[in-house]
Amino acid sequence: MPVPSDREGRRHVTGWWFHDSSLGWMPPPGLDEFLARPGPVVSIGFGSMTSDNPSALAQLVLEAIRRAGVDAVLLSGWGGLASVASADDVFVAAAIPHDRLFPRVAAIVHHGGAGTTGAALRAGVPSVVIPFSVDQPFWASRVFALGVGPRPIPRARLNADSLAPAISLAIADQQIRSRAARLGELIRAEDGVAAAVRIFGEI
Repeated sequence: MPVPSDREGRRHVTGWWFHDSSLGWMPPPGLDEFLARPGPVVSIGFGSMTSDNPSALAQLVLEAIRRAGVDAVLLSGWGGLASVASADDVFVAAAIPHDRLFPRVAAIVHHGGAGTTGAALRAGVPSVVIPFSVDQPFWASRVFALGVGPRPIPRARLNADSLAPAISLAIADQQIRSRAARLGELIRAEDGVAAAVRIFGEI
C-alpha cells in the first residue's frame, strides 16, 4: 500500500510483523512425503472462519481440487472445513504453521485474513482468496490488484465451478507466479518488528 501522507510524522508503515512460533514443531506423520510427491499441491484453509455447513464446504473443496487435478492439504481450522478423511490426493490437518507449509505448495486458498495473507505473500506463492467478511475483501482486492492471485471469489459465490478454474489459473499462469515470487522476496527482505522498534526509539 502507498504510505499515507502525514504532515505531523505520526503515521509509520513498517511492513508485516511476523512471529514464527514453529520452532520445535514436528510435521504430522506423512506430511513430508505427501508434499514431496510429483505434481502440484495446494493448501486450503479458512483459519478462524466458521461455516453453517462445514461438511458441504469440504465436499465442495474436494470436488474443485479433483476437477483441477491437484492434490491438497486441507486445514480444518476452527470449523470452516469439516475434518474429512485423508485420501490419496488429500492430507487433512487441523492446523500447520504457515511458515512451514506455505513455501512448499503451489498455491494457497484462504479467507484473506491479514495474517494469513501476509504469510502467503511472504511465501512467494499465488493466493486464491475467498473473503468471508470484515477486512478480508480488502486484502483480497490487494492480492488481485498486485497480480499475485486470480480474481477473488466471495464466500457467497463459492462453488466448485468457480474454485477449480481459479486454482488452475493460480498454478499455471507464469505471470502470476513470477509476481508472487518477487513480492515474496521483497517482503522477506523487510523486518517490520525491527522497523517498529527503531521508530519507537526515535520518538
